[in-house]
Amino acid sequence: MNIYYVQPGDTIQTVAEKFHLSVQQLMQMNYMAIPEVSVGQPLFVPYLRPYSNVNSQLLTSLQEGGYILYARHAEATVGMDDPNLSFENCATQRNLSAVGRRQAETYGRTLRNFEIPTAYPVLASPFCRTIETAELAFGRDNVQVDPFWIEIYKLSGRLSVIEQSWILYDLNTFLEIQPPQGSNKVIIAHSFPSGIGLGQIPNMGTVVIRPHGQGRGYEVVAHLTLSELGSLQE
Repeated sequence: MNIYYVQPGDTIQTVAEKFHLSVQQLMQMNYMAIPEVSVGQPLFVPYLRPYSNVNSQLLTSLQEGGYILYARHAEATVGMDDPNLSFENCATQRNLSAVGRRQAETYGRTLRNFEIPTAYPVLASPFCRTIETAELAFGRDNVQVDPFWIEIYKLSGRLSVIEQSWILYDLNTFLEIQPPQGSNKVIIAHSFPSGIGLGQIPNMGTVVIRPHGQGRGYEVVAHLTLSELGSLQE
């Protein structure tokens, strides 16, 4: 499930059609008694995976700025994080593999080569693999650790519907914030469970998001693998 914020001009009928639902289905999903919506109202809707739009037009848009690039960390070693992991002790966590370190370096180099402007600091989840990915791609001095992104990691655990909903609400609120003019905000964090939030993301994959401003929602423009990102100019 995802959260959609009702936009000016929306009716319950147009929102239902946008997500391939009947009005009755949309009402049932949101426990609505009457078929009416108001601007800014949050609605639970199905997650719809957008198509990957890999072309030079997208590259031009990214070079102009105004987007959020949400990227999953690079490839990490096989295994599991320690159930009692410590963020201060990387030995209790999955860490980047040699391939992952090369992926992270390639990611930062690709953005620079394509002259895609990045607003600093780049935000990283507190896990060692996300911090190292961000530092290899953008430099240690340009990275800021943000504890909020631990919540995205938690979505893959056992959470109640209410707990999950609050995390997704906070995520959607964050993704509405527009970056400084002429730049793009980069976040290095985690994948999502299938059908939740931004969906599953491959190692060093990127979700390109166009925020519309606080309270006005956002648009997922593309899902890009690392190789697709490198092919934007072709």
